[in-house]
Amino acid sequence: MEKIWLSPPHPGGNELKYIQQALGSNYIAPLGPHVDAFEQKLANYMGISHATALSSGTAGLHLALKILDIGPGDIVICPTFTFAASANPIVYLGATPAFVDSEETTWNICPNALEGTINHFIKKGKRPKAVIGVHIYGMPMQLGAILTICQKYEIPLIEDAAEALGSVYKHKKVGAFGVMSIVSFNGNKIITTSGGGALVSGNEFYTQRAKFLASQAKDEAPHYQHSEIGYNYRLSNICAAIGLAQLEVIGERVQQRRDNFAFYKRELGLIPGISFQNEPADCFSNRWLTCILIDPTANNGLNRESIRLLLEKENIESRPLWKPLHRQPVFKNAPYFGGNVADRLFETGICLPSGSGLKKEDLLRVTRIITCF
Repeated sequence: MEKIWLSPPHPGGNELKYIQQALGSNYIAPLGPHVDAFEQKLANYMGISHATALSSGTAGLHLALKILDIGPGDIVICPTFTFAASANPIVYLGATPAFVDSEETTWNICPNALEGTINHFIKKGKRPKAVIGVHIYGMPMQLGAILTICQKYEIPLIEDAAEALGSVYKHKKVGAFGVMSIVSFNGNKIITTSGGGALVSGNEFYTQRAKFLASQAKDEAPHYQHSEIGYNYRLSNICAAIGLAQLEVIGERVQQRRDNFAFYKRELGLIPGISFQNEPADCFSNRWLTCILIDPTANNGLNRESIRLLLEKENIESRPLWKPLHRQPVFKNAPYFGGNVADRLFETGICLPSGSGLKKEDLLRVTRIITCF
């Protein structure tokens, strides 16, 4: 049977047109007019003043931490329930990630555990240098509470909105709340540049600094001169051309993902033991991935792994929820704070196919397998 992928790219229609424009103008190397236009349109869409297009969201996080002067011996707080790329840049800079548990409602970083973590380190004379907050699976974190905590302790918040482009908190796009934020345009995201990301901020100095560091930190000089270490992190003009076409349809892509969620909720929501990620009244999620939790005590034999294997047998891609970072071998020595919410999400949760190009028959094929288990 035809493969149903978890979250494949979905062309918008004008990608080839804009790529041909770039080729025709010979702007096929990094930077060019399509990068400039993409940055401006992305910033406008997110309701923020400045954007720097980069090779990945991970590069954006690395630069954000670098700009905040994070280095060896520093503590950076990060949710445990996220992809490793949210924490890897902390280690790139020699700092220590401190992982924090999730809360039950949105599955994002728990404000109570966050404040407890900050106080733990302050008592040790080691105030954390930054907090990375992730909008997991597109669901906005509890920004009101988290921003209040960060402001109280004067710790900058970096938003990892890699999965959440198009999501909204209190009528404002996520990514517009942190001192800096990042988004991702990897091939599985809600829109793609084939690979890429961006750092966005209301602070022009931060985004200009990001552009400088991402372009090998070349000093103003007629020759190549470098006073500090830089990186090769800028997005290519060809990739930006793809991004321009994708941005034109992002409203449709968000609605298509939300329609997928509504279909799954309607078809599976009444099955005993199956529950979904909640959307609080002040949040609007892009529903990048539709995820379900399965209570193994509510249905004989129905659990996350049995469903995953059954879907795999029928050529349908699904995936367990993120394995908490404090349980990853590479972070085994990092401190962890909180309870077992993230552990429980990982053990009982699964991501269902959520691509914006899914047809109704694809969705029915997925839900029939689960309902007929």
